[in-house]
Amino acid sequence: MILLYIVLATTAGGVLSVLIAASLTVQVLGRLVKHLVSLSTGVLLGTALLHVLPEAFESQATPHALFGTLLAGLLFFFLLEKAELYRHGHHHEGDGHEHHHHYDEEQAGRGGWSVLVGDSIHNFSDGVIIAAAFLADVQLGAMTALAIVAHEIPQEVGDYIVLLNAGFTRAKALLFNALSGLAAVVGGVLGYLVVEPWRELFPYLLVAAASSFVYVAVADLIPQLQRRLHWRDTLSQIGWIAAGLASVVLIGGLSH
Repeated sequence: MILLYIVLATTAGGVLSVLIAASLTVQVLGRLVKHLVSLSTGVLLGTALLHVLPEAFESQATPHALFGTLLAGLLFFFLLEKAELYRHGHHHEGDGHEHHHHYDEEQAGRGGWSVLVGDSIHNFSDGVIIAAAFLADVQLGAMTALAIVAHEIPQEVGDYIVLLNAGFTRAKALLFNALSGLAAVVGGVLGYLVVEPWRELFPYLLVAAASSFVYVAVADLIPQLQRRLHWRDTLSQIGWIAAGLASVVLIGGLSH
């Protein structure tokens, strides 16, 4: 049953992002991504700090070792992003960040491989994280999957816009998104098969998951929101972040 939960959770983000991308225009998607970035900021930080880390610190592992894992995780994801293997595709032409012409084409790279490879590695890592969380506790797995899906949708939609503006057909861009989404399912199944026998490692895997959430929120999402905006846009950002935090608190309370 746990494996079924993992497969469903790892499939959800890719399926939803493809459905959203296929049903809306690029202009609507561009406006939607900005709101989803704020929402996923709240969901990622809330899940990491209110659920995943407390669960890890309630284990028998020493706080010193867990904090060391958190530090190592943050540095690891920083290095992965430096190597362009852990990219976050929220940026695109027309997103309000004044990107130069042909920015999307540069982001897509030759044949779209930089988008596809980077997202596949990111999604594979997310799949392993979801598997570890479900194996530790079903409720925690559901919360972790919610956080990843909340981030996965704007990421995949952003990449879809990049590929379209770089000259890809809608069918080809959707196919790339679907292929990168399958990497999460592969990571989830492998995580279930490999991680399950090593339950003593679960607290450290949970902290590694939290480091991923915190890194994405602090290094990628929040800088996008830190621009001088009209007060109405600022209130909108705060409202979406609060909605993300509220959803985490509400779902967490209902699950308990």
